[in-house]
Amino acid sequence: MAARSSSRSSAKDRPSYRCTECGWTTAKWLGRCPECQAWGTVEEYGAPAVRTTAPGRVTSAALPIGQVDGRQATARGTGVDELDRVLGGGLVPGAVVLLAGEPGVGKSTLLLDVAAKAASEEHRTLYITGEESASQVRLRADRIGALSEHLYLAAETDLSAVLGHLDSVKPSLLVLDSVQTVASPEIDGAPGGMAQVREVAGALIRASKERGMSTLLVGHVTKDGAIAGPRLLEHLVDVVLQFEGDRHARLRLVRGVKNRYGATDEVGCFELHDEGITGLADPSGLFLTRRDEPVPGTCLTVTLEGRRPLVAEVQALTVDSQIPSPRRTTSGLETSRVSMMLAVLEQRGRISALGKRDIYSATVGGVKLSEPAADLAVALALASAASDTPLPKNLVAIGEVGLAGEVRRVTGVQRRLSEAARLGFTHALVPSDPGRIPDGMRVLEVADIGDALRVLPRRRERGEKARADAAEDRG
Repeated sequence: MAARSSSRSSAKDRPSYRCTECGWTTAKWLGRCPECQAWGTVEEYGAPAVRTTAPGRVTSAALPIGQVDGRQATARGTGVDELDRVLGGGLVPGAVVLLAGEPGVGKSTLLLDVAAKAASEEHRTLYITGEESASQVRLRADRIGALSEHLYLAAETDLSAVLGHLDSVKPSLLVLDSVQTVASPEIDGAPGGMAQVREVAGALIRASKERGMSTLLVGHVTKDGAIAGPRLLEHLVDVVLQFEGDRHARLRLVRGVKNRYGATDEVGCFELHDEGITGLADPSGLFLTRRDEPVPGTCLTVTLEGRRPLVAEVQALTVDSQIPSPRRTTSGLETSRVSMMLAVLEQRGRISALGKRDIYSATVGGVKLSEPAADLAVALALASAASDTPLPKNLVAIGEVGLAGEVRRVTGVQRRLSEAARLGFTHALVPSDPGRIPDGMRVLEVADIGDALRVLPRRRERGEKARADAAEDRG
């Protein structure tokens, strides 16, 4: 009788739903009553029992914030300067870092290099691979020179085995490639599922905090570029890094998305080659084409990737179209912004030859220019290609172009000009009020697209000749 009354009371405490029209009851809410087919009549009745959590024993006493030892969160360098730049100085003991990127972009190559350089006698490194065999990782390590006697390697897909390796090796750094391939036998579901990823990440985060061990997790991405798995994974980890790059280009960018120990506007630049991956302290050389004489249809600009200024080259080509609808092809540039620049040049710059020609525009070196500061360089490259006139040598163009043809100010103009001057450029087109000008740099402030187009030599000569002819006719 006691058991029966207990079951009745527990059932009574559960919330139920009842149709107000016919009285039909169910354990879950429905939009339509299956008994009388009425919509919006199923309502909840009965409330769950209110449960409270009793106070428990604290793990450590609360201290005034001034007495908390901050030395425990001191970062330790990884041996890869470009990665340390993004991390804010290195890896903090107990920090969990999630590195996500598309397949084949070089995530495993980068982390294997980091694991070898960070390993030492005092700080062991454990590399767990769930996607490859140990022999495959060894072959990659031979190829890129990532060998160290203090780097331990294991191929595991079971979470309990991974935790067992932590007990035996006692590493200071754990690299797991990848979090979607490891599963816990206590949780139902295939590896990579929501529940499995949540459990594996939670267990590794707890182990990292308890041991003071830094952890690098490799994450897969979906076809839209988002990190696969529950969004809770990004909230749990301390740092989220995005590894970007075109697989047909050498440039790779590590961009900080979330960082509890540093800024999120830093970008690390790497070059992927046959011998591995190398950090680029000065990557601007990848985005430029060195020429003795200027070529029509090219213009240089300075873009900001995070806090880092990079000099990039924009190229344009216009040819007579053989079809009724001319082609518009872009690579490394946003098609919508290129179309806007074409419209501004035709309407505000009085260049009417662009509408009936095939137009191709691209960047050099695989860099992607999406910020509005590259508008002026794109417009000048298109105008230079249309008139078959090269721009002056050692010229950079910086500025956003509006639909009215005005050249607007952009952020970081002084940093951009300083980078251009460091690389030997002597002339610049910028919006008004650029601030302090670097020594040796001649700056021309332009108010609209018409002022900017006057730097085209042949265009200027034609204008002067036309005015001279007009004056001669009046005389």
